[in-house]
Amino acid sequence: MKKLKQLLMTVLVFILTFAGLPVVSADTTTYTIQLTGTTTGHTYEVYHIFSGTLDASNTLTNIEWGPGVTGAGRTHFGDASEKAASLNGKQNDSAEAKAFAQELNQYLSGSGVTTVKSQQGTTTISGLKPGYYLIKDSRGSLDNRSGQAYTRFMLQVAKDTTVAVKADVPTLTKQVQANGSQNYTAATEYRIGQNIPFQITATLPSNYAEFPQYVFTIKDTIPAGMTYNNDARVYLKEGGTEKDISTFFPISYTGNVITITAGDLKGNQEVTASSKIVVRYTSSLNNYPIMGGVGNPNIASLTYSNDPNGNNSSTTETPETKANVYTYQLTVNKVKENQAALAGAGFTLYKKINNQYTEIKKFEAGSNSRFDFMGLDSGDYKLVESTVPVGYNAMKDVEFTISGTIDSTGALTNLTATSATATFDSNVNTGVITLKVVNKRGALLPNTGGIGTTILYLIGTSLVLGAGVLFIIKKRADSR
Repeated sequence: MKKLKQLLMTVLVFILTFAGLPVVSADTTTYTIQLTGTTTGHTYEVYHIFSGTLDASNTLTNIEWGPGVTGAGRTHFGDASEKAASLNGKQNDSAEAKAFAQELNQYLSGSGVTTVKSQQGTTTISGLKPGYYLIKDSRGSLDNRSGQAYTRFMLQVAKDTTVAVKADVPTLTKQVQANGSQNYTAATEYRIGQNIPFQITATLPSNYAEFPQYVFTIKDTIPAGMTYNNDARVYLKEGGTEKDISTFFPISYTGNVITITAGDLKGNQEVTASSKIVVRYTSSLNNYPIMGGVGNPNIASLTYSNDPNGNNSSTTETPETKANVYTYQLTVNKVKENQAALAGAGFTLYKKINNQYTEIKKFEAGSNSRFDFMGLDSGDYKLVESTVPVGYNAMKDVEFTISGTIDSTGALTNLTATSATATFDSNVNTGVITLKVVNKRGALLPNTGGIGTTILYLIGTSLVLGAGVLFIIKKRADSR
């Protein structure tokens, strides 16, 4: 049984109809098969199953077993002509052709095989004598090969022939909802505290119906700088219609990996080759996001069945797909006029949301002279020195705009902060925007009740007394 399962991995489909052929000598004339739609990475094995000669009416006669069939196979199937006649006129995907291909795969002989490496686009197999040939992927050649699937077809060759390869793979696309939009994209930016919607879309292979079972497992890795909100849902999408089928997909979250698996997708009769499986969930940036150009990538892959020939244990994965979330940091350095660090200040950062400034983060006064506002996105901000060090003048409020640029490939290419009253330095790689705040000592009036107030009182009293003396002297002088 184990051997049978291994042999069933790579069988291809038969074309079993005889075409009109010129009268040629089977001993000297050879033919060519061109496989279209091939991709690199396949190793095709070509087995000569039936051989014969061509008569004047372009009919293959004297059919015998070819060298590609073992002695045990010839005994098992019986007379070659009778077996070929039972398959005459059957289509590529007929049940009879598939059943014979799977059964035949147990009785293939290495003495009658030609091996060909696939090429991108078209693969040519030449030097073939008239007869039937089984063409299949080499057993095990695509096991665990990312983004690959076994091809299945079997054809009769009695002239030069072109055949379209029947192999297809699912696709998986991970996207994130653009900040401030309903559209999904490859990358965007968010700030700490926002819910971030993600979407995973899987398509199925065009030959999905040929699989007796279909393994379907999505794994999505959440980065350390994000927290999953445990709200994933799965939808079956047909055209513009969606249906929630989350109950069919057990969803687990272990460590930082969301696993969404159907076991055998064939268990849901509503799923077809044209269906899309869509997963949506949200997460949010926590206190430990990665700033700048690296971003916080969410990475997903799909494990799927890749052999339609009855080998249900053969699986592989799609290439990884990711959606990236960028975020930035404002660093405020508080210094004296001599550039020495200055403690005792407190700052509050506001962002303009719906045309109103909303507090994002506040640092109370303390021993720090550096203030890191982490997890910011593009937009309009205002920085306020909410606590001023004793003996220094307050900084005027700074209004500024952060702008991050993400290109069509999802890469963060530029980061700026601009203001009419302040100058910022920015680094797109680290995602850090820096502002230096210089505080100057102020010519401050003494506080009420201090020695300065006493001096003012004395001076004022002296002036009053002096004015009184002058008034008396002047009055006496007038009376004389």
